[in-house]
Amino acid sequence: MIFKGPRPPLWPGLPLAFALSLGVAAVGGSLTDIGPWYLALRQPDWKPPDIAFGPIWTTIFTLCAVSGWLAWYAAVSRSERRAIVSVFACNAVCNVLWSYLYFTVQRPDWALLEWMALWLSVLAVVRVLRRIEPAAGWMNLPYLVWVSAAGLLNLTTVQLNGPFG
Repeated sequence: MIFKGPRPPLWPGLPLAFALSLGVAAVGGSLTDIGPWYLALRQPDWKPPDIAFGPIWTTIFTLCAVSGWLAWYAAVSRSERRAIVSVFACNAVCNVLWSYLYFTVQRPDWALLEWMALWLSVLAVVRVLRRIEPAAGWMNLPYLVWVSAAGLLNLTTVQLNGPFG
């Protein structure tokens, strides 16, 4: 169904998009304990330094907020807006669940299995947003690349340290 009447104002939605995106980041971050267990893991030589993860994730969550906001205002139907909410909600659950499994439960092997769902959820964000507002979809390609690299890092960590549990 096409929205009737005037479109909502553009700028008030941006703070909400940032609040939602950074809220997901905060929940995931609260589950990420870089403590003795994590520091004892053998890591590949090519792993980025731990200090790089914060700026990388901040950039990704910023791009998610802006892309979601752009797509939301480009959407012309309730079904498009539902699709935007659905893909971001699914992605948020997958993102937080990965952190929970890896850091809180200390099961990188389980996190690796869940990583597949996370990767697919990022791909869904790219595809749904690209259909509604191409620039919004493309803004999530760094997220897809980073999650791909994180999956390889997760796999290598499992290989170097497993079995777990």
